[in-house]
Amino acid sequence: MRDTTIIKDIELQPYISSDDLAGKAKALLAQQKGSWELLSKGYKSLESIEVKNFEFEHFKIKVQFNPGRIVSSSAKVDPKSIKERKCFLCPDNLPGDQKGILYKDDYILLCNPFPIFNEHFTIPKTGHVPQEIKSSLPAMLELSRDLSRYYTVFYNGPKCGASAPDHLHFQAGDKGFMPIDSEYCGIRESLGRKIISCNDLQVFAIDRYLGKFFSFESSDSEAIVKAFNSFYNIFSATSPNTGEEPMMNILSFYEDAKWHVLVFPRAKHRPSYFFMEGDDNILLSPASVDMGGVLITPLEKDFNKITRENIVDIFRQVTLQDETFGTIAEKLARLYS
Repeated sequence: MRDTTIIKDIELQPYISSDDLAGKAKALLAQQKGSWELLSKGYKSLESIEVKNFEFEHFKIKVQFNPGRIVSSSAKVDPKSIKERKCFLCPDNLPGDQKGILYKDDYILLCNPFPIFNEHFTIPKTGHVPQEIKSSLPAMLELSRDLSRYYTVFYNGPKCGASAPDHLHFQAGDKGFMPIDSEYCGIRESLGRKIISCNDLQVFAIDRYLGKFFSFESSDSEAIVKAFNSFYNIFSATSPNTGEEPMMNILSFYEDAKWHVLVFPRAKHRPSYFFMEGDDNILLSPASVDMGGVLITPLEKDFNKITRENIVDIFRQVTLQDETFGTIAEKLARLYS
């Protein structure tokens, strides 16, 4: 790693308001906006985004027109394309003006130059290892605790939203941006059911939200890791791609001295609209932010024409069918009964 990649404390000092990781991240963003032109342009582009809301009974879905996300939404993630390009998350390949904060010697917190959030970060592993959650969930939990003052941390699986499936990374964005940040408790109570209550661990199956998900809550990170690993093994057994990570997106936030880990098991990467021709095409590639209630459309034509019916159908296509989701919930609950 280049010596200049890690930002020096003296460079952050004029922007620091608190000395925790969240405060340093906020300071890094302020510093980088003033010193890195690509990032400054990315945030400038946020001033022209458009948003419209679709109201459902217990939640809302936002649609964001964000042309700056065209590269990510249309990214080629097939093995040939990945092999032929340089990894843009490896420290040695970062732009010269991009700097980051080293986290526990294993990760580097970077500002995302193509933001969705008002404050958007990418947090790659310092070494080039594949995107994989089972062994890296403990690090994700630590990150979500250490960033909890301001941010939600999220993970996109290698086959459902990660534009760099060859390099392990998380992302973080400001709390309150995704509808699910504020709606989670209401969604959990109105649209889900508790399937596990064991000591300090509670697990819920939320099967009447558009993007079905499991939530794991505990003040004990080891309890969450153990329960998640059980879920992972059960879900893997239903996956047709044996030996590969089953498709999922994860949101993690830390509040009231406990973790809330929302796991969205996926049925497929992209809906049929993505591949259609002509007027039927909608360039929308759902990932964690979309599952959290903000659908990203980089093309204005799609933003203008997308309907409530399209939204329901997109979630129906990319998330698990009721029977599969129910079977996983039943098997997971049985392990703790």
